[in-house]
Amino acid sequence: MAQLPPGIYLITSFTRDQWYRAFIFVLTFMLYASFHLSRKPISIVKGELHKHCVIPQDTEFINYKKYEVHNQPMEKPCNKSSSDWEPFDKSNYKELLGALDYSFLCAYAIGMYLSGIIGERLPIRYYLTGGMFASGLFTAMFGFGYFYNIHNLSFYIAAQIVNGLVQTTGWPSVVTCIGNWFGKGRRGLIMGLWNSHTSVGNILGSLIAGYWVSTCWGLSFVVPGIIISVMGIVCYLFLIEHPNDINCTSTPTNNSKSYMNGSNRFKIQKPKLSTKETSKSQDPEMQCLLSDSENCLKPLSQSNGVCEGYEKGQSAISFIGALRIPGVVEFSLCLLFAKLVSYTFLFWLPLYITNVDNLNAKEAGDLSTLFDVGGIFGGILAGIISDRLKKRASTCGIMLLIAAPTLYVFSAVSKMGLEATVVMLLICGALVNGPYALITTAVSADLGTHKSLKGNARALSTVTAIIDGTGSVVLISSYTERTSLWNGSDSV
Repeated sequence: MAQLPPGIYLITSFTRDQWYRAFIFVLTFMLYASFHLSRKPISIVKGELHKHCVIPQDTEFINYKKYEVHNQPMEKPCNKSSSDWEPFDKSNYKELLGALDYSFLCAYAIGMYLSGIIGERLPIRYYLTGGMFASGLFTAMFGFGYFYNIHNLSFYIAAQIVNGLVQTTGWPSVVTCIGNWFGKGRRGLIMGLWNSHTSVGNILGSLIAGYWVSTCWGLSFVVPGIIISVMGIVCYLFLIEHPNDINCTSTPTNNSKSYMNGSNRFKIQKPKLSTKETSKSQDPEMQCLLSDSENCLKPLSQSNGVCEGYEKGQSAISFIGALRIPGVVEFSLCLLFAKLVSYTFLFWLPLYITNVDNLNAKEAGDLSTLFDVGGIFGGILAGIISDRLKKRASTCGIMLLIAAPTLYVFSAVSKMGLEATVVMLLICGALVNGPYALITTAVSADLGTHKSLKGNARALSTVTAIIDGTGSVVLISSYTERTSLWNGSDSV
């Protein structure tokens, strides 16, 4: 018999379940990367909506001195009528651009709490598909302002508000889906790798938006809008919500039973019985054990029937019930501060680099991707450490404690040149996005399948939304402080 070709041998060496898990891993990775890809353009385009005047290093510097007030240099006056985009050409442009972020984040925070509750009660595939189509439409809507020469601030704020609402459909849906397919064993590593979709989406969004930002910034929004809409079609055609839908298991079986992550589903392997044995009447408890029902794990006195379970649908947990799960409130508060820093870099880093290093919008956008590159390695590192130590809270706490002084170092070092900026961006990205990634993925999935649920409720989507939504609330209250990043002398 001829030896199998290496490629065929590789294919056959994996089981059907493993191939499906790998497929869902890659698919959900691409789906949520497209969400972040569509969020990034606003940070790149800010530098084009109101261009920062770079002071030339020549004899004109002498004339520029007269524009200093109290030793605080002002922007060199220049003719902006042909370059800035109305209404962001006014003196209060910082507040106007900040209002765009505020509008998005306010809608995102409110919508996230609602999205988790709604997503727990609807099929993930339909819910996520609709959200991706809507996100594509309203992302492109912002870019339509360029093509239709719209200069009304209300138009851009409205686009940001609606986009913030529909973007909330993404995170609870993909975390629930990936949590259904992967158990707790190596969840930190798996989700650390998987969560790099955030950084990959930011990088792609920066590169795509940067390609057109100086020539036709409307395309910086329209193209990402088209991409996320196309991915919505892919979601509708291929997404499988739960391994039960195709008779797969979320984790390999171990002897007589396997833990199936979804909502604390336990699958008891059915012993092979003869026809004579199966024809015998069995007591209700034995019938439950031989079934795949999860409610059968509860005492029969707590069940509404003998074998009610996944086949008949589970009740979705309430918002208050999710808050009572041990660890939800604590990790929500932890993410509250980590997300503040992460999104500050997401929205304002390119503009900060433009002011400090005197780069144009495209160059600053490209350089800002290094923060996301560091975030990829940070998420993987946090996942590996938390799996080894079995201590996710300690891992997050230590990385955040180290990140705090590192941010101050970045603020000082970034003025010394591009080389120092590159190194510090990688380090800051790893330390900030590492715990951020761990909390929003592995920790959220762990809490959404907490043992206290006892298999009687679906909680993954709601818990994920509460944790992620809480992080967005602090962004609303502090968005005005982030405008300090416009000034190179301010700290991060």
